Amino acid sequence: MTQLNLDLDVTRKLDLESVIGFGGNVNGALHIHPDGKHLVYPIGSCIVVREIGNPRADKFLLGHTDKVSCVTVSRSGRYIASGQTTHMGFQADICIFEYATLKLLHRMTLHKVKVQALCFSADELYLASLGGQDDNTLVVWDLNSGRPLCGGPASNDLSMCISFFNNDSTKLVTGGHEVLRVWDIDFVNRKIQPTDVGLGNLQRICKSVVVEPSDTYAYVGTTSGDVLCIQLAGGKFKFAGPTKKLAQGVACMALTETDNLNDLMILVGSGSGRISLLGAKDLKEHKTLTLQGGISSVAVHADHYFVGTNKSNVYYLNAKTFKEELRQTCHFERINDVCFPDKYSELFATCSNHDIRVWNARTSQELLRIQVQNLECNCVRFSPDGKSIVSGWSDGKVRAFGPQSGKLLYVINDAHKIQGMKRVSGDLAGVTALAISHDNGRLVTGGADSQVRVWKLGRDSQVMEASMKEHKATVNAVCMRSNDTYCVTASDDGSCIVWDLNRFMRSNIMYSQTYFKAVAYLNDESQIMTSGSDRKITYWDSYECSAIRELEGANTGGVDTLDISPCGERFVTGGHDKILKLWGYDDGLVHAVGIGHSGCIKKAVFSPDGNTIVSVGDEGSIYIWNVEPDAAA
Repeated sequence: MTQLNLDLDVTRKLDLESVIGFGGNVNGALHIHPDGKHLVYPIGSCIVVREIGNPRADKFLLGHTDKVSCVTVSRSGRYIASGQTTHMGFQADICIFEYATLKLLHRMTLHKVKVQALCFSADELYLASLGGQDDNTLVVWDLNSGRPLCGGPASNDLSMCISFFNNDSTKLVTGGHEVLRVWDIDFVNRKIQPTDVGLGNLQRICKSVVVEPSDTYAYVGTTSGDVLCIQLAGGKFKFAGPTKKLAQGVACMALTETDNLNDLMILVGSGSGRISLLGAKDLKEHKTLTLQGGISSVAVHADHYFVGTNKSNVYYLNAKTFKEELRQTCHFERINDVCFPDKYSELFATCSNHDIRVWNARTSQELLRIQVQNLECNCVRFSPDGKSIVSGWSDGKVRAFGPQSGKLLYVINDAHKIQGMKRVSGDLAGVTALAISHDNGRLVTGGADSQVRVWKLGRDSQVMEASMKEHKATVNAVCMRSNDTYCVTASDDGSCIVWDLNRFMRSNIMYSQTYFKAVAYLNDESQIMTSGSDRKITYWDSYECSAIRELEGANTGGVDTLDISPCGERFVTGGHDKILKLWGYDDGLVHAVGIGHSGCIKKAVFSPDGNTIVSVGDEGSIYIWNVEPDAAA
C-alpha cells in the first residue's frame, strides 16, 4: 500500500472559486465593512468577504484549522480578527488579517480550546480577547507585534462578551454568567484591574454588550430577554427594558449611527427570530419584526441594517420602512449529497434536512427549493433526460420532482424499510443511495435495510422488478455501467457487489475489512475505485473484482466520498480529516488540496466539464473549487 506523505505547506492549494453559506451559529459574526460595500462573515473555518448585492462570494481569508467561533472588524476596516475552536486540551488560534491585501498578519495562540469573543480598540493599536469555558481569561494584545501585553482571569464563571470604550483604549467592559465588569488597563505595569458593576437583586447572564459613542453608558443584552443600561463611571446599573421581554433572550445588539445622541437607537435580535428597535433613552420598543430562525448577528451601516439568523439566512432591513428582504440563504444543517445534471455544468442540486435546493453554479444563486418538512433527504440525482429530480428520503420513500417547478411527479412508497431491521449502521435511515439508468427506464435504490431494489420507471407507474438481499448493512453508494446491464453497490458490511441487472443476481463481489462509503467506475469501465472507513482508496479490476492497488487516502478518519473526473485522469476524495484532495489516477499522488471545510466532507463531485469540484459537508455550506490553477493569480 502506498503511504500518504502529505505536506500541506508544500502541496498546491485548490483555488476556492465561491462559497455558498453563512455561519449562522456564530453569534455576532456578520459585519458590514466600514467601506459600506462588503459583508464579512464566517463559513466553517474560513472568513468570507462578499460584495453587498453580489450573491457570489469570491474573497476568502484562510488560516484557521477548525471552526471559526468569533469575528470582529476594526473601526477603520483595516484589520479583521477571528478566533476558533479546537480539540480539548489544545490551544485555539486568533488570526489577524489585513483587509487590503487579505493576508494573514499575526497568528496569536494563548487561549485553550475556544476563543469566545474579540474586540479592537478604537485607535486600532490593541485587540482584547476572551477565552471560552475551559480557559476564561481576558488577554490584551499588541497589534503591531502580535504579542500579549497583559491578561488575567476574566471572572469566576464564563465571560461571553467584550467591548472597548470608544474614546479610551485603556478601558473595556466584559459580561458573562452573573458578572459584569469594567476594566482599567495599565500598559506601563502590564496589569488589568476590574471593577464589578452592581446589579442589585438582578441575576443575569450577559450575552452581548455595546458602548454608546460618548462612553457614558453601556447596553447589555441578557438571556432573560431584557437589555440593561449601565453607567460606566463608577459601574452603576441604571434601568432595564423593554417592558415585554424578548423571547429566548437577547442574542446580539448594534447601535444605530446618528449625530444626535438623543436619537440613538439599539437594534436588538433575539433567539426567537424577533428583531426590535429600542430607544437608547428609555429602552422602549419602537419597531419590531419577526424573521425565520433565531437572530445570531446584526450589523449597521448608515441606514442599512443586515441581520443573520441561525437558519443560515441573511436579511437586509431598510431603516425607514423596517421591511425585510432576504439577501442570502443556504442549508443550515449537514448536506448529504450533491449532483450535476448529465453533461450540463451550469447548475447543481444539493440535499439536506427538510429540503432539496438547486443552485446556479456560475452566480451561486438559489434557483429552486423543494421542502418536505420533518424528513431528511439522503441522496439526490437528476434523471439523464433532465426531466426530473429523483431523491431518497429518511421515511423510506423515493420522491421525484420537476426540475423547474419543484412539483411532485411521483412517490414510491415503502421503497425501503425503516423499521424491523436486525442491524442498523451509519446515521442515515430509509433510502440511502440511488442511481438512474442512462435510458431513464430503471431506478436502482439502496437502503438502510441493506436491500438493493430495481424499479421499472414507466410514464405513469413505478414497478419493482427485483429486490436483492445479499448485503447485511446500509448500502451507501450505487453506480451504474454505461450499458445499464450491471451496477455496483457499496455497503457498511465490508462488501461491494456487482449486480447483473438482467438476471437480478450477483455477478461478482469485493471484500475488505472496512465500511465501504463510495464506489465509482473508471470512465472506460475497466476498473472500479472504492473508499471507506479504513482510510484506503482501492483500485479493483472490474471483471475479476481483484484488488490492483491500494493508496492511503487520509492520515485520520475515513474517506467518505470519491469521484473520478470525466477524463479519467484525476479523482477527488474527502472525509473526516476535512481536507479535499485532488489525485492523479495513474500516479496515485495528491496533486492539490482544498482547505476550508470545518466538518466532515460528505460529498465531492466534478462538474461534467471537469473544470470545477463542488464539495459539501457537515457545516451545511457549499464549496466550489477551480480544478486548474487560476491563470490571473
